Amino acid sequence: MKRFFKIFWIVLLIAVFLGTMVFLFLKSRPKVIEYELISPSNRDLVNSIIATGKVEPGNEVLIKPQISGIIEAIHCKPGEDIKEGDIIATIKVVPEMSSLNSAEGRLRVAGINLDKAVKDFERSKELHDKGIISDEEFETAQTNLDNAEEEVENAEDALKIVTDGVSERYAHLSNTQVRSTITGKILDIPVEVGNSVIQANTFNDGTTIAEVADLGNMLFKGDVDEADVGKISTGVPVKVTIGALQGYEFDAVLTYISPKSTEENNVVMFEIEAVMDIPDSVFVRAGYSANAEIVTERKTGVLAIEESAVKFAGDTAYVNIFTGMSGKEQLFERRDIEIGMSDGVYIEVRSGLGTDDKVQGLLKLN
Repeated sequence: MKRFFKIFWIVLLIAVFLGTMVFLFLKSRPKVIEYELISPSNRDLVNSIIATGKVEPGNEVLIKPQISGIIEAIHCKPGEDIKEGDIIATIKVVPEMSSLNSAEGRLRVAGINLDKAVKDFERSKELHDKGIISDEEFETAQTNLDNAEEEVENAEDALKIVTDGVSERYAHLSNTQVRSTITGKILDIPVEVGNSVIQANTFNDGTTIAEVADLGNMLFKGDVDEADVGKISTGVPVKVTIGALQGYEFDAVLTYISPKSTEENNVVMFEIEAVMDIPDSVFVRAGYSANAEIVTERKTGVLAIEESAVKFAGDTAYVNIFTGMSGKEQLFERRDIEIGMSDGVYIEVRSGLGTDDKVQGLLKLN
């Protein structure tokens, strides 16, 4: 039994020794390095920049009242279509005491003058009929009466304007009716019935009654980095994608590049605008977040190769051309090439390569 264990341990040691030798031998053998082989091909190259921004109406108006008072009625709701001249709200005038007192005093004075003019006219008419006064004196009395009657009407209108905001003669021009100044869609009505409003004047912007915008004329408004703004110009085509509308891509034309920069988080940006072409079948809401792709350079059908295959020695670009095999080893030789435009993945080859050439690519992982 002892002899058996002795032989077993000897055989085990020999096996371990031989296994270790085989492992070290295999480990010491050089690995075969193999590269992917790629060939140039004709393709389209496009360089573009991406601007982030929002979709906003090209014509958005804040409707302000032309008279101060209290909102008596609101005739529209946000989201409704509206035409130019349509009534949005009605304002009830709150008379100012000094203006009211002045208007009432003017009416009283006008009434007194009218009473006197009536008496003078009746007296002059009686005397004129008897031939005591001339035609000229009678016409003067008639004119004074007409003026007094007109003054009473004007005083009554002035009092009506102070108390109601509109006179009977000019009801169609009433400032108490707030009307839309454009045709479009109501985006927001930030007031409610009973709210006090202030008219627009030299010293005050006035209370906003409604926001109205023409959603048929939409703009992309975004920002471009200072490093890219020199690559673009007005009139170039733009592709706009909206995050809320997946699957849609809208054509646009760049119409505006700000001449002055703004700084955001220590980054210099320039504002741009592009007019969008939106089909009637698609409804785009104001304020959607969007991205705009602006093409800065495009080449069609040029010979190009993967940029990862191109190497550089100083200002010289070159590739390693596959020349054949030596056993299992790939053989390459250097060839200088002239390169052009790059889209970040592929680079244009102006000279030095053909479509039949095979170029050293990335290392294969075994």
